[in-house]
Amino acid sequence: MQITALLKTFVLSFFCLLTLPALAQTRVLSGKVTDAANGTPLAGVSIAVTGLGTGTTSDANGDFRLNIPQTAKSLTLSYIGYNRQEVPITTSATLNIRMEASSKALQEVVVVSVGYGTLDKKEVSSAITHVSSKDLLSVASNNPLMSLQGKVAGLNITNTATGDPNSSPNIQLRGASSRNAGLGPLYVINNVPGGNIDNINQNDIESIDVLKGGAASAIYGTRGSNGVIIITTKKGSTQSKMFYDGYASFDYLTNRLQNLSPEDFIKNRVQNSQGQDYGAKTDWLGAVTNSPAFSQKHTLQLSGGSAKTNYFASADYRNADGVDLRAHKKEYGARISINHATDDNIFVGTLTVAPRFMNTSNADAGNFNNALTLNPTYPIYDTDGKYNYLNTGFFSNNPVENANLIKSDGEIKELDINGSLKVNILKNLSTTVTLSEISRSVRNMNFRPSTLSTIVHSNKITQTNFASQEQQENDQKNVEWTGNYSLNLKQHHFKLLGGYSYSLYNYKQFYAQNYDFPFDAYLWNNLGSGLYNGGAAGQGQSAVGSTQNGSTLIAFFGRLNYDFNSKYILTASLRHEGSSKFGMNNKWGDFPAVSGAWRITEEDFFKDKVSWINELKLRADYGITGNQDFGNYLSLLLYGGAGYFPFNGVQYQVYGPSSNVNPDLSWERAVNFNAGLDFSLLDNRLTGSVDYYVRTNKDLLGYYNVPLPPNPQSQTFTNVGTMKNSGIEVTLNGSVIKGTNFNYNLTLTGAFNKNKFISFSNDIYKGAIFQDVAGLPSPGSPGNIQRIEEGHSIGEFYTLRSAGVDANGALLVYKKDGQVVPANQASNDDKQYVGNGLPKFIGSLGNSFRYKNFDLNIFLRGSFGYKIFNTTAFYIGTPSSQADANVLRSAYDPKSKYSKLTSNSTTSIASDYFLESGSFVKIDNVSMGYTHTLNLKYLKSLRFYATGRNLHTFTKYTGGDPDLVQVNGLVPGVNTSLNYYPSTLQLLIGVQATF
Repeated sequence: MQITALLKTFVLSFFCLLTLPALAQTRVLSGKVTDAANGTPLAGVSIAVTGLGTGTTSDANGDFRLNIPQTAKSLTLSYIGYNRQEVPITTSATLNIRMEASSKALQEVVVVSVGYGTLDKKEVSSAITHVSSKDLLSVASNNPLMSLQGKVAGLNITNTATGDPNSSPNIQLRGASSRNAGLGPLYVINNVPGGNIDNINQNDIESIDVLKGGAASAIYGTRGSNGVIIITTKKGSTQSKMFYDGYASFDYLTNRLQNLSPEDFIKNRVQNSQGQDYGAKTDWLGAVTNSPAFSQKHTLQLSGGSAKTNYFASADYRNADGVDLRAHKKEYGARISINHATDDNIFVGTLTVAPRFMNTSNADAGNFNNALTLNPTYPIYDTDGKYNYLNTGFFSNNPVENANLIKSDGEIKELDINGSLKVNILKNLSTTVTLSEISRSVRNMNFRPSTLSTIVHSNKITQTNFASQEQQENDQKNVEWTGNYSLNLKQHHFKLLGGYSYSLYNYKQFYAQNYDFPFDAYLWNNLGSGLYNGGAAGQGQSAVGSTQNGSTLIAFFGRLNYDFNSKYILTASLRHEGSSKFGMNNKWGDFPAVSGAWRITEEDFFKDKVSWINELKLRADYGITGNQDFGNYLSLLLYGGAGYFPFNGVQYQVYGPSSNVNPDLSWERAVNFNAGLDFSLLDNRLTGSVDYYVRTNKDLLGYYNVPLPPNPQSQTFTNVGTMKNSGIEVTLNGSVIKGTNFNYNLTLTGAFNKNKFISFSNDIYKGAIFQDVAGLPSPGSPGNIQRIEEGHSIGEFYTLRSAGVDANGALLVYKKDGQVVPANQASNDDKQYVGNGLPKFIGSLGNSFRYKNFDLNIFLRGSFGYKIFNTTAFYIGTPSSQADANVLRSAYDPKSKYSKLTSNSTTSIASDYFLESGSFVKIDNVSMGYTHTLNLKYLKSLRFYATGRNLHTFTKYTGGDPDLVQVNGLVPGVNTSLNYYPSTLQLLIGVQATF
């Protein structure tokens, strides 16, 4: 035993002596790895001693520490998405390394959501535009999609009241597609179709994919006709991280309409017997304006975990004022996402919960227009200090009083929750079940006090103060079950998807109102104390109301992706879907699609022979999509109130048929064709795509006249009509300058769209060959100024053609035979097509600069080749406008053509005299930031940024900001309401911190 112990001691001592020289020949090298472009620390970089197996990885801060032999010459660094790099070792104990991103690698790792799955960008064979979070605009907005404005060719996002924190944008893809069904796209959020776009914080978005081609959208069947927008939010990772983003924004009126000052009103209106002088000098527009309107938003994000379990949590708070006195919004939101995989990776579970709560005070959209038209010599307050009673002019009320005393509030609660369980049965076979619920509860509250000057001066005894409450509940439950199988046979690659989808929609609404409350202080909180019961003895139909309706959507779908040697790509899909909205004879429908792509650069005759072309892919797709975005029960025979029947002195409600049955009611069908070319040139310095598309929408929904009898009602809701859209879309991305310290990237998008309405009739239902639309409101009887006619485009202005102004200040027009007469001597038969309100081209230009730690982004946007009817000039822009009302300054500007219309004989007669070019170019967004990397223990980096939105608009349009006039929908280029909400210039200052 002693000999054994001595032997062990000897051997151990011998090996220790052997290792002493080795230990003496090593040293410690530490350092930091950062991104060469922006200085961001890189975590997880593989760092090895060149030629040896020893190495380490960088930590969350990009730091590393490594024992190296004295004989080591260099380190080799590798990281996904970056160029492999060999760095010489010097005598210094520290080594700071900057890694360059690999343009080729970045091109290859772009992952695109295609609906029920993802593909590498090079595998995509249909028209899909991918936008990452870093490409979104910085903007303080109520809706995250405003950050996408102008970024996607063919996707038109407009908001006619950006200064209202409760406003929502109008979104349309590749032109109008329906007459009476929805025109907006389907939103898919984290693989849940029908997601709530309002319940997303822009900071939580990882990427947005816009499915434009019919082949891509067809996987969503009856909801895919207007395109699909897939939003993917951020997920957790193994890297622990905390991120804060906060900003303050200020909205200022810009491009505002200019009306007469009190002095000019007296000079031009009062002295010409077109108004009275009441002695005051009031800037009514300024009195109803809250400028600058202040808002703030704060976001805190936490993420981290391990390779098997990770989380992402986000919380945000926003408090925003509108540029009018009443508009306000306060909201609180959160999003929690948890991902977990078992040790063997057979089961993978995810859970996402996203609640949001909002308090709103709604803007009075008519108050700005009221302020524009009020006599500026009216005082706001009377001699007793109370709000002045106004009873002349266009609207006859006090807008300052309305803004301060009338209340229109809302409480909105939203909850999105979804969970999924994925089972990896085999390495190439998996199945996933996803359960989700999307709920939204809205409580609307309105109140008008008894102290309103209009109530007091009318000496009302009943219907004085007024209050109402409305509760709306929307709920959507979804079940999605999919299976995925992949197979690789040498150069043949297959991906097979199969699935089942079930969606249940439910809507509830309750409304109650009353008048004559004993106290204004009750607001809407004690409706039972009111004394007015709805307007008629014993009946309360207008005092209370409630409803409930719902629908069900069921689908089976499948898709096959095939590619040969990453050269030839083929995708085919089929969705078999049924909806309870459709008639008994058309409950189910099929939506097939096929697409193909040829990567020309992978051919032997091309590869490595044309060095300046890195990628050239030709693709084409064809698909049939549907539209079932219309009301419930429209195919059924419904019963409703049909008056009252007296019996023994009692009034009894009578019920009868209120709609016609239509067992053939079906979805609108869109037949889509798209051909495109994707390319990457000059070592991926210039990339882009060109698409040509044709979409024919058939079986358009609408009401058609039917005989009485046999039908109980004179109109039936049915499928009739055909519309066609075609166009070209171009997207270009260029790295103009690519250096170590300075980079300049350019992005260009452009879209040409042409619309044609083909037919209003079919073999069963016959309609007129045209429909007059865009009716203008009173005063006067201007009538409709647009016509939708077979063989013509929507947006066609159909009105009198002007021939100038005569010596008496009367509008001259052409009769149909070419004769020139005063406008009041022409008739509707003399109307002609005089222009179109649809832009022929919509484009944008993005410029991104980076110098060391500074970044600058300049984004321009514009629309071209269309007309706008200047509604404000028509009503309040001429000397002959209504007496005792204020008018625009252009009415008395000798340089303005509207100043010539001095005769009352042709006032309120519409003609193309009021059509103006709507073309504009807008400096839409300028953002500048500075990022400072810190080596502190608790703070890794700081970024300060400032953004200006809607800085300037170049246009010949004289009616304010042309972007405020809607060009989406069926009546583009005209505002058929007198309501006016001014455009705003927004300044935003913010800070971002990474911990």
